[in-house]
Amino acid sequence: MQPGKLNLITDVVGLRVGNATDDGVKTGATVLLGDAPFVAAVHVMGGAPGTRETDLLAPDKTVQEVDALVLAGGSAFGLDAASGVADALRAEGRGFEVGGQRVPIVPGAIVFDLLNGGNKDWAENTYKRLGRDALAAAGEVFGLGSVGAGAGATTADLKGGLGSASLMLDSGLTVGALVVVNAVGSVTGPEGQFWAGVWEFGAEFGGLGPVTRFDPGAVPVTKLTPRSATTIAIVATDAALTQAQATRLAVAAHDGMARAIHPSHTPLDGDLVFAAATGARPLANPDLDMLLLGHAAATCLARAIARGVHSATPAPGDPLATWQQRFGTD
Repeated sequence: MQPGKLNLITDVVGLRVGNATDDGVKTGATVLLGDAPFVAAVHVMGGAPGTRETDLLAPDKTVQEVDALVLAGGSAFGLDAASGVADALRAEGRGFEVGGQRVPIVPGAIVFDLLNGGNKDWAENTYKRLGRDALAAAGEVFGLGSVGAGAGATTADLKGGLGSASLMLDSGLTVGALVVVNAVGSVTGPEGQFWAGVWEFGAEFGGLGPVTRFDPGAVPVTKLTPRSATTIAIVATDAALTQAQATRLAVAAHDGMARAIHPSHTPLDGDLVFAAATGARPLANPDLDMLLLGHAAATCLARAIARGVHSATPAPGDPLATWQQRFGTD
């Protein structure tokens, strides 16, 4: 396995990502768009999720494919970003056809970023506009770090961000991850190495290697402000998966969060993973391929988490330093 050409989730052909950022509010929205509807699923392991249209992603539900997935800041206010995306897709003639009407299927999830130093005294919810703008910006290449839904993200002791990574499997299948890192826990050890360091390719997030100074009995570093966290992610593949298989992919990908964030999946996090499958490549060996896809998804997600924090940039009013400010050598 090796990273794809872009080392982004858009190495999965047929997927595009767009970001929209409001620097004053310190927030934003990120959209994953398919050239065509794609199979999607979700698995939630955090204790405080915020979601839209996730019930329909269960394998027994009527709708098996979606048009887009949305990640946003803003806590419950941010769920409106998906409405902006749905409106724009409907205007393009996309969506689930019902009696001559088109209803775009746009599940979404949010992070809590209301205590990050931005101006939250808006007169009108800004997230619908951010959703539309993120959709309009969708392309194969997109920014990481303090952009889109990661613009106002924080971790226990560093500024968070938007991350992505990919892997090309020997079978020809591709896997990618996209994540907003806004965790209760920390993503680095005390000297700046990322918990995900053992999974790093080259120097994609600093090349410092794995954490070497670790006390397994120590109380983990966490945010002091409760209900102010969540890591939300999408893992994607070009494999032809059923919704049940996509659900298993999302379950496996959660291992990547556990590898990269200490602690993860806490009662105060809303940690969840969407899975997306474009269906371009059939599984040659379903049992083996699903095992390897799950491993690749977890690996990509761990790396994407580190890349998001590593790429964060400073801004006025930030409550926390970026990784580069604290540990960088540039």
